[in-house]
Amino acid sequence: MIPNRTVLTLDEFTIQSLRQFPHATGELSTLLRDIGLASKRVNVEVNKAGLVDILGDVGTVNVQGEEVKKLDEYANNQFVSVLQRGVSCAGIASEELDDFVAFDDEVSNQSKYVCLFDPLDGSGNIDVNVSIGTIFSIYRRISKLGTPVVKEDFLQKGRNQVAAGYIVYGSSTMLVYATKRSVNGFTLDPAIGEFCLSHPNIKCPESGKIYSVNHGNFFLYDYGVKKYIDTCQNKRKEQGGPYTQRYIGSMVSDVHRNLIKGGIFMYPGTTDKPKGKLRLLYECNPFAFIVEVAGGKATNGTMHILDIEPTELHERTPFFVGSNKMMEELEHCLATAKEK
Repeated sequence: MIPNRTVLTLDEFTIQSLRQFPHATGELSTLLRDIGLASKRVNVEVNKAGLVDILGDVGTVNVQGEEVKKLDEYANNQFVSVLQRGVSCAGIASEELDDFVAFDDEVSNQSKYVCLFDPLDGSGNIDVNVSIGTIFSIYRRISKLGTPVVKEDFLQKGRNQVAAGYIVYGSSTMLVYATKRSVNGFTLDPAIGEFCLSHPNIKCPESGKIYSVNHGNFFLYDYGVKKYIDTCQNKRKEQGGPYTQRYIGSMVSDVHRNLIKGGIFMYPGTTDKPKGKLRLLYECNPFAFIVEVAGGKATNGTMHILDIEPTELHERTPFFVGSNKMMEELEHCLATAKEK
């Protein structure tokens, strides 16, 4: 007797999706399952971080000039080792590493894909038990198969992403990933140790009432950004009333909430940091891809994030992402500000 079970695990879902493409090799599905495996290992350590000596700083500084947390280092090592031992990834680039890493062996050199990731986004919240996450993106390499990957394989426009996703380590652990066809979310069932499909075909609402921004930097933002924040706060009743500010300080959590409920996330440049803080390759491109596949929009204030041509691995950019109508309101404020 076949059990009546409709919930699909991540493995079952990727295999089922593979059947729709008879000529697919299965490499992407395998790579996604490897990422799922690494995230489950990280999840175990996140859940017991307060019980072991894994909190706090390592004492080193990463390429961004930030103190490296112990759990950051652990997460980075897990993703690198799992992907290197697999058969579907030719190399990686990580926010925690100065340069990309080519998996220069016979099997890896035949792999079609490279992976970029932020192993533990929001790590400043580790010590206070606030949700954190992992962000990843996958590209088809442009260098010749059979040879080690090169830097140009990683410096591609976000529009070229084959897949992108994130994992939220929160009240429940959730993996969300997008291909060019759809966005799907999987929640980790601790009883069986598997990610199960919980949010099929995610669509970003056309509008929402949540805006996420670091209000402490208000007076450092451009006039257009300040004008939009004022608009969010001063909406009249007939316009739906004022928006609500929600800012966790963990990008994965903030964008995940807005993707599900509708909203806008903003990390503008400031007078002292005009390019902002967020990294184009490790944070902005993946989320721009996910949200746009889901029906939303992402820009740097002047152009689509996914159309930016990267020039360096750790490039930064201002970032605005969210529901279409809220993004249109923002763009109107930015455009009118430039006319003055």
